[in-house]
Amino acid sequence: MPAGGKRKDVENISVQEFLERHGEDLGLSVEHPIVGLDKKIEEPSVNRPGLALAGFTTYFAKSRIQVLGNSEMSYLKRLSEATQLERFHQLCQQDFPCMVIARKHRLPEPLMAIAREKKIAVISCPLQTMNFLNQATIRLEKDFAPRTSLHGCMVDYRGIGVLIIGKSGSGKSETAIGLLEKGAALVADDSINLRQIGGELIASAKDFARGYLEMRGIGVINVANLYGLSAISPQKRLDLVVRLKPASDLNKVDRIGISQQTFKILDCEIPLVEIPVAPGRDTARLIGVAALDLQLKKLGYDMADEFNKRLREKISGNTPPNID
Repeated sequence: MPAGGKRKDVENISVQEFLERHGEDLGLSVEHPIVGLDKKIEEPSVNRPGLALAGFTTYFAKSRIQVLGNSEMSYLKRLSEATQLERFHQLCQQDFPCMVIARKHRLPEPLMAIAREKKIAVISCPLQTMNFLNQATIRLEKDFAPRTSLHGCMVDYRGIGVLIIGKSGSGKSETAIGLLEKGAALVADDSINLRQIGGELIASAKDFARGYLEMRGIGVINVANLYGLSAISPQKRLDLVVRLKPASDLNKVDRIGISQQTFKILDCEIPLVEIPVAPGRDTARLIGVAALDLQLKKLGYDMADEFNKRLREKISGNTPPNID
């Protein structure tokens, strides 16, 4: 079953955007004079240009951030000054987005002049080379992740990320409050941002709306003020979609649960449970049971399948005798 969110693919981000989002966490600083911050990073990965410095530029990954660490800097120092200039000029002709110098190394001034001439930003980083490579790649994967947004309410219930959807007035926020009182944490209310990272969907709220939930008749409430900071989760993997349906559909939903429905968001098929909302039904409790059932299925135990096997054995006459 398809979702209603519109897919958004990120084709590139500027060097300026990368610095604004991650510069402080990674300890990045741009060498002066500052140039090339408008250049585009077009791949969610980084590259070490050792082969290019050795003169081999075929298949050079020019859409990526280039990182010079101990190996590259040591290699450059072994070259004569004329060869250094030649190789570095050849590297900068590839017109890549920017260059990060790890471990607080500094480029010699003649090489800095070449980078400035080619409008390539030179960025200093105090981290070990592999540490920067790993952290930058993780952050770039998030920046480039396909994304969409959906209307609903997202909670983290006992480690299971549950997205509650339904028509306006179906009781999504009230159900979420019921789950919060059972120990759940609110991820997002009303508008849920979803990103596909590593084959999983990660849900979050807009920064200004994080921790707030709207209830009809009461208004907007601050969840942390009512239930404490543990009742807020900044982001969570989406594991289960619950669709709230009208009471008139009570007899139209699957009663056994043998065939698992799914809800497609971006390229991911997420398990779907449909729960009719009716007077006297504890919807929050039902969603809690659905979440725990999913946990058991992840561990390899399917209650509906077990019941179905017992039923087939009974019909076929192979039921073990009742010792009692």
